[in-house]
Amino acid sequence: MTEASDGAVKRRALVSTFDVALARLPTGYLKGSFMGRTYGVTVTRSEDGKRTSLFAEELGGQDIVSFNLYGLSTGELLKPCEMSSQKVVDFVIGLVAE
Repeated sequence: MTEASDGAVKRRALVSTFDVALARLPTGYLKGSFMGRTYGVTVTRSEDGKRTSLFAEELGGQDIVSFNLYGLSTGELLKPCEMSSQKVVDFVIGLVAE
């Protein structure tokens, strides 16, 4: 396996892990923890299933995580709101719902 194809495999595995973690979050409001901090999280899904939005706010703190995920015929498009994609991915994968 080449270094480039190894990187592609790792990216696909990360996307799959992210998709599974996001699918496990219920639509609506929930509380959860990430890295020892508590967050209020709102997940919204469009009726046609083509858009998922998440807004999370650290309770008693200042951190925010926010993104839109669009399902396109060519794949998914993750649009973080003024933060890195890595922060969004880490949060969704690491969030533990209460």
